[in-house]
Amino acid sequence: MPSLLIVDDEANIRRMVGALLAAEGYDVLDAPDGRAGLALAEAQDPDLALVDLMMPGEFDGLAVLEQLRSRSPDMPVIMMSGRAALADAVRATRLGAFTFLEKPLTPESVLLAIASALELRQARRTARALREDLGLTAQLVGDSPPMRAVRRLIEQVGPTDARVLVTGESGTGKELVAAALHASSPRRDHPFVRVNCAAIPRDLVESEMFGHEKGAFTGATERRIGRFELAHTGTLFLDEVGDLGLEAQAKLLRAIEAREIERVGGGKPIKVDVRIISATNKDLARAVREGAFREDLLFRLNVIPIELPPLRERPGDIPLLVRHFAERHRGRTGQACCGWSDSVFDAFGRYPWPGNVRELANIIERLSILHPGGVVTADEVRRLLPDNGTTPASVSVVHDEVDTGVPVSLSDALEAYERRLITGALSAAGGNIAEAARRLQTDRPNLYRRMRRLGIAGAQDD
Repeated sequence: MPSLLIVDDEANIRRMVGALLAAEGYDVLDAPDGRAGLALAEAQDPDLALVDLMMPGEFDGLAVLEQLRSRSPDMPVIMMSGRAALADAVRATRLGAFTFLEKPLTPESVLLAIASALELRQARRTARALREDLGLTAQLVGDSPPMRAVRRLIEQVGPTDARVLVTGESGTGKELVAAALHASSPRRDHPFVRVNCAAIPRDLVESEMFGHEKGAFTGATERRIGRFELAHTGTLFLDEVGDLGLEAQAKLLRAIEAREIERVGGGKPIKVDVRIISATNKDLARAVREGAFREDLLFRLNVIPIELPPLRERPGDIPLLVRHFAERHRGRTGQACCGWSDSVFDAFGRYPWPGNVRELANIIERLSILHPGGVVTADEVRRLLPDNGTTPASVSVVHDEVDTGVPVSLSDALEAYERRLITGALSAAGGNIAEAARRLQTDRPNLYRRMRRLGIAGAQDD
């Protein structure tokens, strides 16, 4: 059962509330003053605290509240008082109190407040766990000079409302940068809404971004709130923004400039307050020259550019990343972590990682599943890496047969090269067919046909 801390200078209150909570099955701690309450909270780490507002001594109720919120931000604190003024209640709320109970206390009000506060704490823990599973925890791992430069830029830019364009190869962690910028901004307690621009059908972009009214078009059976409205007062992350069509770009530009949107089928402008962070693995300057991306939109999005280095340019970060992903797997599954030898890191360091950090995370998860609690060898690593972990499958060419003088047909060479391209893309995409097809600039049906022809085993699709 959850443990609850009661901090009150009145012994009768501590005894009566403590008995009520103990009868409900809670573990109860109590302290007669603020200093003792803070020491008990530090030692026992309770799930919730009930704190009296008016207490003698160095720490009154508001001081205790402020200290508890500073030390344990997730711990709900319920304030109690029989002589509180409105100003005290307002200040307690601003300091982060969950609610304010007036004395004399009633059992119903105490139990209801505690149940609601504990439910909120559990919801926050669940949300954090989900964000960790989705990779949205804004934890950028690495101590190489390029990553230190990225972190310094995030510290500078995060607290502002400046629009940021994050660039880099697929799998380098652009979404983590966006989440870190949001977490370091004044909007951190407001929504962080992600839009994968590459995944939205072109005829649904406007509805997805701005929402629609019921009956706006065939199939619009109810009102839909768009991503801009969902992100109001928070951050809107436009992932793969380079994949938007020109018509969608024009509407996005208008929304950014006017700071208002209109739902499809609605004639009323809706004011929105969002910070825009964009990301792409494309060369948008080149896309502008080719007429595929609006120059004025690029100017709006690219106020602050942040470029993420590929993993092959920061091999010194690989050991930190390996241990990070292994520990994350252990936290999700409870399995013991693998052991990693220096030879394993050498093998990782020689591989060019076309899929970058995402590919490394996939490999570490696979090794953690196959060798729980064991020691991973370099040979086991090489067997998992395309082309035995020596050259990037996306660029290697079949030279071996020619160099040895053994005759090789053009069709055999092309087939071997095609197999390397596909297996390399699949590895970089973590086995996801749709992502591999996107990397190879083809569609899924064509990729499936080629895999069947080459005898490449299928992988999980989304």
